Amino acid sequence: MELLLSSALGIVTACGIYLILRGRTFSVVLGLSLLGYAVNLFIFAMGRLTTAAPPVIVDQAVAYADPLPQALVLTAIVIGFGMTGFIVELALRTRHDTKSDHVDGQEPDQKAQALQASKEGKVT
Repeated sequence: MELLLSSALGIVTACGIYLILRGRTFSVVLGLSLLGYAVNLFIFAMGRLTTAAPPVIVDQAVAYADPLPQALVLTAIVIGFGMTGFIVELALRTRHDTKSDHVDGQEPDQKAQALQASKEGKVT
């Protein structure tokens, strides 16, 4: 089970980093969301989840469930949802203003033209 959880955590993290490094804004937003999910999964894994255990210590001999990781992940989900909405709104506004979906606001052919113009000494 630990191998499955750790490999799932690694795959989700790798996919999130790959998407963040792409040049499109939607990919960056999706990558940030995946990284948030990976962090939540990591916090759950570090919280030693147990089933059918009370959240409050009643007896020292009985295993108990630690409520702190669950509270942290619940808070992170709410904050992540709000931040995702905000980032999507910023991406839509940037798309409207720059007419481009790229993170830096220029299409790849425009970058090449700007680079060529700067080499020739022209100002675009």
